[in-house]
Amino acid sequence: MPQPTFERPSPQAPPVAFLAVTADTVVAADFRPRTRRRPPGPYRRLLATPGARAFTIGNLMARLPMGMFSVSAVVMIAGTRGSYALAGAVTATGLAATALVAPWTARLVDRHGQARVAVPATLIAALGSLALLLCVRHGAPAWTLFASYAATATTPNTGGMARARWNHLLKGDAGALHTANSFEQAADELCFMLGPVLAAFLCTALFPQAGTLVGVVLLVSGMLLFTAQRSTEPPAARPRPTAKAPLRAPGIPPLLVVCLAMGGVFGAMEVVTIAFADAQGHRAAAGVILGLQAAGSCAAGLLYGAMKPAGPAEHRLPWCVAAMTALLTLPLLAASLTGSLPLLALTLLIAGMATAPTMVTTMTLVQQRTPEGRLNEGMTLAVTGLLGGIACGSAAGGWTVEHTSAAAAYGIPVTAAAAALLLTLLPPRRARAAG
Repeated sequence: MPQPTFERPSPQAPPVAFLAVTADTVVAADFRPRTRRRPPGPYRRLLATPGARAFTIGNLMARLPMGMFSVSAVVMIAGTRGSYALAGAVTATGLAATALVAPWTARLVDRHGQARVAVPATLIAALGSLALLLCVRHGAPAWTLFASYAATATTPNTGGMARARWNHLLKGDAGALHTANSFEQAADELCFMLGPVLAAFLCTALFPQAGTLVGVVLLVSGMLLFTAQRSTEPPAARPRPTAKAPLRAPGIPPLLVVCLAMGGVFGAMEVVTIAFADAQGHRAAAGVILGLQAAGSCAAGLLYGAMKPAGPAEHRLPWCVAAMTALLTLPLLAASLTGSLPLLALTLLIAGMATAPTMVTTMTLVQQRTPEGRLNEGMTLAVTGLLGGIACGSAAGGWTVEHTSAAAAYGIPVTAAAAALLLTLLPPRRARAAG
């Protein structure tokens, strides 16, 4: 029987322990250090989708002004006219007009494509913002403020268009779509975190109209960049004649009412926080405080997207709204019992942590219940409900601030959240009957 011979590998050869050579076999033992690569996280995998990063950058640019315009308008109008009631009424009118116009804009987007509709609609909205700026600067009559801000109602739902692209790119992958929805909600919160801070800084450090002017530039340039990414744009599709409109689709109307109540939380919180900071002599800090609330929501949204929530979305929604209602009592207590601005900021940071999971779950239900080919319209209806609630909450918050106090006005968001909770707890039969 032949004896095995052992040869040392040359310095240029791969580093192995030994080579055992016989007449029949050659055996090599490899002891090179092996490193295990950690699998990419869910968000890294999401953004690795071809074309995703390009349209995300443009969408974020176009979405950032959404957190700037209302704060800029409130600071600009209240600073020059001396009335938070007027400022709240103007922003409420603009939001109410958006609630009426946005679904029609979204329907056109679904039928004719994002690029063909979103660009001209954005230009019209930009002209409305510039008209508001000029009317405030030159002391035009109050009715011109309402008319100018109402013209911004043609602003496309940039978040809805981004979600429609994800739905097109990730169709059939429920886990990746959950991550995408969470990412988009976190992006919303990031814009509403940075937007108020940037708007308040520009309006106070430069001139009152600076926030609106910068917002217009970002909106137009971001929308042009977003719509230029044609490879990820979902195809335009005319809905089938037999398909139900999203507004009449089963389960959608109850969700819209919930969105209306939740919008009341956001609208009231914005106006009341600006008024509370102004009463403390720190109006410029209002943007930072509102940004902290959005920061809490953004962090919670990213964490929620990395998880795999158990159970269907309709069962998770009441728990999310209940958490929001409970946490919103913290700012009310901080403002009423202590009057401390730093403590209020801390409580808003904590309260914001329930916002993103609630909105992600709501948008997931909207996507599941919207008829095929009308997704952007369905999601815009949800945003329309939010905007309608924001308009009501903004007006109610401004009225309560002027007739009672900013601290007492923090009861408006709590009341709106409690109403949303009651709506989610409606028995299934009643909810189906409403749909």
